[in-house]
Amino acid sequence: HRRFDYRPKTDPYCQARYTFCPTGSAIPVMKEEDVIEVYRLQAPVWEFKYGDLLGHLKIMHDAVGFKSSLTGKNYTMEWYELFQLGNCTFPHLRPGMDAPFWCNQGAACFYEGIDDAHWKANGTLVLVTTISGTMFNEMAHWVKYDNETGIYYETWTVQASPDKKSAVWFDSYECSKFILRTYQKLADLGAVFKKIQTNYTSIILFSGEPIYLGNETSIFGPQGNKTLAAAIRDFYSPFKPHQSVREFFVDLFKIIDRVILNHQFYLFYNLEYWFLPMKSPYLKIIYEEVPLPGGSKASFGV
Repeated sequence: HRRFDYRPKTDPYCQARYTFCPTGSAIPVMKEEDVIEVYRLQAPVWEFKYGDLLGHLKIMHDAVGFKSSLTGKNYTMEWYELFQLGNCTFPHLRPGMDAPFWCNQGAACFYEGIDDAHWKANGTLVLVTTISGTMFNEMAHWVKYDNETGIYYETWTVQASPDKKSAVWFDSYECSKFILRTYQKLADLGAVFKKIQTNYTSIILFSGEPIYLGNETSIFGPQGNKTLAAAIRDFYSPFKPHQSVREFFVDLFKIIDRVILNHQFYLFYNLEYWFLPMKSPYLKIIYEEVPLPGGSKASFGV
């Protein structure tokens, strides 16, 4: 996933139904000698059945919690969409504008407190490691860098086949990937993680080798490819970047119908358009294990 030099200003056209990070605060500087507990937090976004197509889905949201032993204060850190999921996945087709208009950014949010009831009742709240105040402060510097350079949310992972060893054409960039990067950073700083199973949700598209189409200017600009521009607009036309999660999944299944009927998908990734020659099983939502860093190299007592 490409890193960018800076985060662009958000366009006033992009409106979120829910304010991003409403109670967010700056990450505090911890005392070096502090001992901080690190918690894995996970809860379902929404569970539902959709005929026999995908069965029962486990769409999970991930976060990380911290507890300072010196102050007793708890904190939550997560990464999510500035304008909700639909806007990160589908563009707006605006009157008078040739190119699809994307309201797509994701960012980290840090705030005081852990909503124990939410994570415990519906999912997971489990201690994964303890770190020093020094390590926490180093991590905070890294979060700032990560946040300023990794700015676009990417819903889809694109693979050649369901085989575990298959080529990954594009990797997703969403809430769980931020948590995995954070754990890896803490491991790099010396954190030793407990040996527990950790699973994450991925939405995977299956495709033959992607074909590069160009960027917004080369396709939709004055010298652009009118036929290709029309095909991309047509592909996105049924999908409105609705605000609610429920409507997002309704659109998702419209996409699946189109993809299966026409074996095609137009992907916008790192500001470039790609054509995906889709193949069976087309799309899967999986919930699979991704080990904590270092878990395979050493055995620890839990």
